[in-house]
Amino acid sequence: MNLDFTPEELAFRDEVRGFVRSHLPRELSLKVIEHKRLSKDDYLVWQRILHGRGWSAPSWPRAFGGPGWNAVQRHIFDEECAAAGAPPIIAFGVYMVGPVIIAFGSPAQQAKYLPRILSSEDWWCQGYSEPGSGSDLASLKTRAERRGDTYVVNGQKTWTTLAQYADMMFCLVRTGAGGKKQEGISFLLIDMRSPGVSVRPIITLDGEHEVNEVWLENVEVPVENLVGEEGRGWTYAKFLLSHERSGIAGVSRSKRELAWLKHIAASETDGGHRLIDNPRFRDKISRVEIELMALEITNLRVLAAEREGKPPGAEASILKIKGTEIQQSLTELMMEAVGPYALPHLPLSWGDHWLGEHVGPAYAAPLAARYFNYRKVSIYGGSNEIQRNIVAQQILGL
Repeated sequence: MNLDFTPEELAFRDEVRGFVRSHLPRELSLKVIEHKRLSKDDYLVWQRILHGRGWSAPSWPRAFGGPGWNAVQRHIFDEECAAAGAPPIIAFGVYMVGPVIIAFGSPAQQAKYLPRILSSEDWWCQGYSEPGSGSDLASLKTRAERRGDTYVVNGQKTWTTLAQYADMMFCLVRTGAGGKKQEGISFLLIDMRSPGVSVRPIITLDGEHEVNEVWLENVEVPVENLVGEEGRGWTYAKFLLSHERSGIAGVSRSKRELAWLKHIAASETDGGHRLIDNPRFRDKISRVEIELMALEITNLRVLAAEREGKPPGAEASILKIKGTEIQQSLTELMMEAVGPYALPHLPLSWGDHWLGEHVGPAYAAPLAARYFNYRKVSIYGGSNEIQRNIVAQQILGL
């Protein structure tokens, strides 16, 4: 198995690197690298720049407006964007519902929604998790009752990321009863401006309004917004989750974060000391770097296999497990490196500034919030415990 890039792939890397360097706004890049809060407009600025180049949906085929890249080209694109500090492409439209509409949607749905995803005209959110139906997603209770040419939807979704910005939601609903709980689930596209849709914020431990609960009360959805066949939503959901998990490992982003951790450790304190000179802390950095290098090699093996036409197996779960563990380790080491300098920016201090003016280096300010936020990465997209079960079943036969 050849893990080296071909001359053509190296030329492609140079093309992407040159475009990103010349088109990514410097102030936006600094916000990403320094972990500052990104607004909706920050995300849209970069996505529209990519759209102008025809690169806003890296995984889409040319027939639907994508660049038609293979897996290796997509990896190179991710590497160059992450290294430069580009905001991530919002996954819900491009990497989640877009591929489902391409694979299972009607021609009318493809013509209506795909161009609006490419141009960022529509912001999507995901209506999957419910209270009591997170890891056991198939136990969802939101119902859609068909009345003529309309579905009437009632239920509640939770942990709905960035729903406060969303124009549309792809939603799993129960349209049938009986049989296995995975049966009778359908996949609907719901306009968030419909009467009966309520979005209520959930403020998380890091003080952010990132997730929401969404209430659906007698929401009318045209039957034409049903994707595929009624009752086959679980099949489409599994297809979507395979796309979601493929990006959670975040190798490229973790490489950028590792470089930032080294920058923090190499910065001098007020006493002229550098944490990088402490052998015990240097060993901690080395351990996470070795794990990240091993993860990258595993990722390249998966890409090389895909280049040869072999579909990924349990490797996707391995990438998800190790990738999220490494992301959490990096946030922990950054917190350890800055220590109490991050404390003034805990949520309790934002309103009254009860610890006074911020002291210490500016790069310490966002790290407490980031540490808390990254506790979630080992849960979403299928918890790491569930991924370990998949590895055990597919590789060990347990």
